[in-house]
Amino acid sequence: MTRLLGRTLALAMTLALTQVATGRAADAIRLAVQKTGTFSWELATIRANGLDKEADLSLEVTELASPEAGKIALRAGNANIMLSDWLWVSRERALGAKLTFYPYSSALGAVMVPAASPIKTLADLKGRKLGVGGGPIDKSWLLLQARMKQDGIDLKSEATIAYGAPPLIAAKALDGEMDASLNFWNFCAQLEAKGFRRLAGIEDILPKLGAKGAVSAVGYVFDESWAASHREAVARFIAMTRKAKQLLVTSDAAWEKIAPLTGTTDPAVLKTYRERYRDGIPRRSIADEEADARVLYRVLAETGGRDLVGPAAELDPGTFYHAVPGD
Repeated sequence: MTRLLGRTLALAMTLALTQVATGRAADAIRLAVQKTGTFSWELATIRANGLDKEADLSLEVTELASPEAGKIALRAGNANIMLSDWLWVSRERALGAKLTFYPYSSALGAVMVPAASPIKTLADLKGRKLGVGGGPIDKSWLLLQARMKQDGIDLKSEATIAYGAPPLIAAKALDGEMDASLNFWNFCAQLEAKGFRRLAGIEDILPKLGAKGAVSAVGYVFDESWAASHREAVARFIAMTRKAKQLLVTSDAAWEKIAPLTGTTDPAVLKTYRERYRDGIPRRSIADEEADARVLYRVLAETGGRDLVGPAAELDPGTFYHAVPGD
């Protein structure tokens, strides 16, 4: 939290001096936002506290049904910023699209089991039915496979794997149709609030795969040429989002305001959402984030192959955005 606060203050001071010197008017930034995603929580906090006006930014939000729709909007020039992962950004760069990435969240999924399950370790998944939210090249699933292979276990062939959309996998887990499930963090939070046990978070296995800290899997993605011509606006945007995250760390009242956006009124689920969201706020330097992403990219490239990463065996050098003061 100290690191996050220090970076935010340094950036805010730099931007305040710039704005006084230039008398800058509000800049418009077009955002492609998944309607049911956590980015909408952050934006609601920004607006409720006037952080967009404070940053002299005019946020034009287009709500979309899926992350794929956001990618299309970004590539078509209909949006300036969306949320995605560094793996996709690196792949797009290898194919000629010069996108870049800035960390948004390190919140990752987990392997969940019922409270009374006899499964105590990841090795106990052998011979069990495991539901995977997503498909065969879901990144968390590939990282889990890579970790298990270190212990001589080919989980893909030694367990019964059922792929499905994250809400479906969560529902089937609650109905007892599988022994364990691997799902996105928010669906894991729902299960946790219902009494399920976290067998292992994906963040727990990353050190065994070579990462030195929490890695932001999801970030703000934008075109690097647009960022170069709107450098100060991008910096103000990042400062604004950091302030919103600080509010969501320190203020339960801020959470009460966004509670209707979470899709639940269950106090236990809301509490778990709050805790997991806070745990996932990035607090590391961009250099450290990028170094770990480079290590994990190699793991994913080896496990998922060209279907996942495209033609590049290494993370593209321009994947991470490095032009924000204080980083």
